[in-house]
Amino acid sequence: MSSAEGAVPTSGARGTARPATMNPQPPMTINHPLRVAIIGGGPGGLYAAALLKRLDPDREITVWERNAPDDTFGFGVVLSDETLGGIEHADPTVYEALQAHFTRWDDIDIVHRNTRQTSGGHGFAALGRKRLLEILHARCHELGVDLRFRSEAPPPRTLSEAYDLVIAADGVHSTTREAYSHVFRPHVAEHHCRYIWLAADFAFESFRFEIAETEHGVMQLHGYPYAADASTVIVEMREEVWQAAGFAELDEAESVERCAKIFAEALGGRPLRSNKSAWTTFRTVVNERWSHGNVVLLGDAAHTAHFSIGSGTKLAVEDALALAACLEEQPTLERALAAYEGERKPVVASTQRAARASLEWFENLGLYLDQPPRQFAFNLLTRSRRVTHDNLRLRDAHFTEAVERDFGCPPGTPPMFTPFRLRGLTLRNRVVVSPMDMYSATDGVPGDFHLVHLGARALGGAGLVMTEMVCVSPEGRITPGCAGLYTGKQGEAWRRIVQFVHAQAPGTAIGVQLGHSGRKGSTKLMWEGIDEPLEDGNWPLVAPSPIPYKPYGQTPRELTRSQLTDIREQFTAAAWRAARAGFDLLELHCAHGYLLSGFLSPLTNRRTDAYGGSLDKRLRFPLEVFDAVRAVWPEERPMTVRISATDWAEGGTTAEDAVRIARAFAAHGADAVDVSTGQVVADEQPEYGRSYQTPYADRIRHATGLPVIAVGAISSWDDVNSLILAGRTDLCALARPHLYDPHWTLHAAAEQGYDGPGVVWPAPYRAGSRRPQTGRTDAPKPRLTLGS
Repeated sequence: MSSAEGAVPTSGARGTARPATMNPQPPMTINHPLRVAIIGGGPGGLYAAALLKRLDPDREITVWERNAPDDTFGFGVVLSDETLGGIEHADPTVYEALQAHFTRWDDIDIVHRNTRQTSGGHGFAALGRKRLLEILHARCHELGVDLRFRSEAPPPRTLSEAYDLVIAADGVHSTTREAYSHVFRPHVAEHHCRYIWLAADFAFESFRFEIAETEHGVMQLHGYPYAADASTVIVEMREEVWQAAGFAELDEAESVERCAKIFAEALGGRPLRSNKSAWTTFRTVVNERWSHGNVVLLGDAAHTAHFSIGSGTKLAVEDALALAACLEEQPTLERALAAYEGERKPVVASTQRAARASLEWFENLGLYLDQPPRQFAFNLLTRSRRVTHDNLRLRDAHFTEAVERDFGCPPGTPPMFTPFRLRGLTLRNRVVVSPMDMYSATDGVPGDFHLVHLGARALGGAGLVMTEMVCVSPEGRITPGCAGLYTGKQGEAWRRIVQFVHAQAPGTAIGVQLGHSGRKGSTKLMWEGIDEPLEDGNWPLVAPSPIPYKPYGQTPRELTRSQLTDIREQFTAAAWRAARAGFDLLELHCAHGYLLSGFLSPLTNRRTDAYGGSLDKRLRFPLEVFDAVRAVWPEERPMTVRISATDWAEGGTTAEDAVRIARAFAAHGADAVDVSTGQVVADEQPEYGRSYQTPYADRIRHATGLPVIAVGAISSWDDVNSLILAGRTDLCALARPHLYDPHWTLHAAAEQGYDGPGVVWPAPYRAGSRRPQTGRTDAPKPRLTLGS
């Protein structure tokens, strides 16, 4: 592959140096930045310098690096094939130099309790960080970049006045970011583990994860080769384990020696070495903005991602590629920096979500120690949710099939199509149609719409179809369109729907979710204004405490003891009608800020009587309701509880609280917990993302041993298979996918080539059981290609 060393033709005015002023706002008048200052000589800053100089040799580019050329911290750097492809297209010279020094391997070894599981086909490439810097130094010198080592960069404001563009690649402790913190608005989160970067003077055969269960707690080793005779070794453990093991009192040499002893088997008895290595806590950096005037953040200054997915250098290099491309593509610097941020922020956010999932998996490693060896390995491999069941099958079908056999999957059966038993009910597969309010009832009576809606989804193949939240009283409705079970007429209407499901979709179970709106009632239909108060026809609201859901909403009355008794009886009467209607399962809605959820959260329960205060007291009324419902619900039929495992708000329910809440319901006879989050307070700040709520279900399942139902942006059958096989959940509830496709489960079977007892096509639909052909789609073009 050839490339040109000359300038890429551009249009627009050239930038010129400007005298320093006292103007605090960085200038933004440059169309094509000619003078570029780069703060930080790490891989991201150096690669940005090389790219920008190569794109325009007339550019004057200066890099300030406080350390000497041969100073480096850390040892090996892992780059993905995707990143290498971008480098190859943008600068073949750098790519070829990297290629000459890469150590490549395919396997991941996971060693736990003297058992090693190996998964292949992963495709890693690594080299020493020092070698990477040498390659980039040489390329920068060749192109004429001014590299200033052992030099502190001038203040960012000074640089922004003297240069057309200032690239802040000054790392996780960025002084540039701090100088303009009022603009960048950084958020830096520290986490629960301590770790230390070390090296070994031999090459691991693979990427190795080793688990050590010590008298002080669980420790883990992350190791990988980066040269023929060297490996990176990271030792990590929770803060309390680090303290208990006495590492806080050890110096660098003593820590290194202790780590080598703990992981002597993995190291073959060989020593570890350090390079000014220190125990530290990982810091996740997120910035609301990445640029200010002509100053732009790059790499760790803009964002960090946990080392367990190996993305720090990768992200910095990709930032440099995108920034260089946007500067060429856009007519002004302002538009280029906006395009750079617009392109990179979603990619980085996705990576950070994956990194957060991986980080938290290792923080909670102790939960998974008793999993069977292969399932433990599968769980580790899929921890970030980027490697999935289907993806791992492509990489290593033999390993994946072995995990499936251990799990109990018959040959050719995806995990989602294995049965699951709750009390006297056996579900033929692990898919649940999640409760979804339809706001389409009249006086609480479900009509033809509900028959068609729930009937269609029952015909669609799911193992369990749930109703929307069915309200236990007129005052317990969310909207005038909400369904109820507080009259005989409503009970008969539900019986009609249940009978249709049982007759036309045999093998599909149907469950009812009972709830009371509490302070979130008397509102408009969703499409008329979600959570907006009715303009007329309001009914009075009740809640644990007189706190409105929204400032302009109705203030509920605090429930008295006698009213609590009345509401408990309303739940039992509704449950009795549900049993007569023939529902197979009953779920008690204790989530999303509705009445029972309002008792559980400290943000909505300010009572000073026996039903408020400590978590045990806040649990009292929901447990009383559960006991009353369980007493009238048929013994052989299962009963579940939906909870909000976090309020996504300071001072609210925590993940630790959720475990205690789940244990309490289990002790009272709950057969499973449906683990949702949030919607308790209006000012919540959820961390959305794919499968974003599933870690809470995972934690409850492993901490309590109680079956769980995972919900929350689970949208693909691959996700369902991954979560089930990893042991993070027992059932997966999907809402929006079933609105998009009522036959989602049938189509998941067709797309996986599955035809077995786990899903049955209704006879009239059998002709549609073969997946239709689709058109061809082409792969995206490389992000930045320089012609010859």
